[in-house]
Order: sequence, then C-alpha cells, then structure tokens
Amino acid sequence: MKIEALSVFPHCYDSIMNESIMRRAQDKGILDFKAHDLRDWTHDKHRTTDDEPYGGGQGLVMKCDPIFEATDELFAQAEQKPYVIFLSPTGQRFDEAMTLELAEKDHLFFICGHYEGIDERAYTLADKVVSIGDYVLTSGELASMVVIDAVVRRLDGVLGDEGSAVDESFYDGLLEYPQYTRPANFRGMEVPEVLLSGHHAKIEQWRHLQSLERTYRLRPDLLVDAPLSKDDKAFIDSLRAAAEEQR
Repeated sequence: MKIEALSVFPHCYDSIMNESIMRRAQDKGILDFKAHDLRDWTHDKHRTTDDEPYGGGQGLVMKCDPIFEATDELFAQAEQKPYVIFLSPTGQRFDEAMTLELAEKDHLFFICGHYEGIDERAYTLADKVVSIGDYVLTSGELASMVVIDAVVRRLDGVLGDEGSAVDESFYDGLLEYPQYTRPANFRGMEVPEVLLSGHHAKIEQWRHLQSLERTYRLRPDLLVDAPLSKDDKAFIDSLRAAAEEQR
C-alpha cells in the first residue's frame, strides 16, 4: 500500500513512521509512506498556507490554492488517482469497519488541516472525510496517524503473528478478553486457572465469555450490531438479570 500525507508539518510523522510496526511494514515493502510539505506549493517569501476567514472570526483558515496545486502535481505523478481522506470533526466516525474498508485501497492520500480549519472548497477533493472522535485536536496530522496505524495493522504480512489482529478488540464487534503473562501469581493477584490448564477449547470458551462480559459492562452499545449467537444472547441476558438483582 502507498500512503501519502500533505501537511504543514510533515516532520510530525518522523517518529511514528520510523518505529515499531510502521517501520517494519516499510522495511518489508508492504507500506510505502511519504509526507509532503504543503509549503512547497506556496509562492510568497513567508510560504503562507493560511489567511483570515471571510466574514471575520477567530483564528486563521488554511488556504485552498496550495492544496489544489499540490494535489494537481502529485496526482499527475501517480499511477492512479489516490483515495483522498480529510480529517475533520465533521467527518464520518472512524471505526473498525472503516479500517477494513481503507485497508482494501492501494493508495491513500491524507490532507491534514491545521489552525481553525480548511477553506471549504478544498473538500471537493475528498473521497472521504473522517473524524476519530467528538473532540478537537491541534492538527489533522495527529488524527491521520491514528487512522494510518489502524489501517496498516490490517495489511497482510504486517503483524508477526497473523492471528493477533483477529484477536484484537472490535475485530468481531466485541472488546478483547483480558490477557495475562508470567508470573502466575503477583502480589496475590492470580491468573485465572483455566488459562493454566492447557485445555484449548475451554480457554477459547472462557475468552469469548470474557469478551461478552467486558463488552456488556464497558461498551453495551457494541452489542447492538455484534454477530451474537443464541448462546451469546442467553449469556448477555444472564448478565443483565444479575445486574438487575444487584440494584
């Protein structure tokens, strides 16, 4: 997969893209990443990318003309037009379904806002506008790193253990079960006995029920769309009944 970012601060990506899984994905040739400096498409001595908003108001707005000039040039060099993503609190909420959707693309291009926003005309370039949550960040670079990390993890061959992505939270609509490692007893806190049993079927059953219980307790909204079996629903009903009794 090829991923590019258009940013006023392209060096923001240096640390995250040169460490851990992102670094390994590039070393394996699975990921080709490049961040472009939007200021390279400005024409004044101050390399200005922002201006005061029409109609007045607080802060500065990113100009649309450098963005259009940059994409005109970069897209002309691409083998095919990339899938363009803007990051904005007004966008579609980012979730695991979108992660899998974006992981199917060959070429993603992130356009990152800063200041008080981006000239609305630039959004005509967008294939998708994405929000990572109901809050405001300093810049779109931060949000884009979250999306990039989540997407790259889903690419074939990126994770050392191919099963690790399957076991993570949200993969099957549920939160991940609790995890433990050595020592088996630490300050009186013991690892559940079933995990020490070596009985794989019982371990899988325990993990599934723990995922259901944790999701019910912490994120019950996820259960609405989760693919629950008849037994799963009965287990959730038992949790609900137990909670009612304690009230």
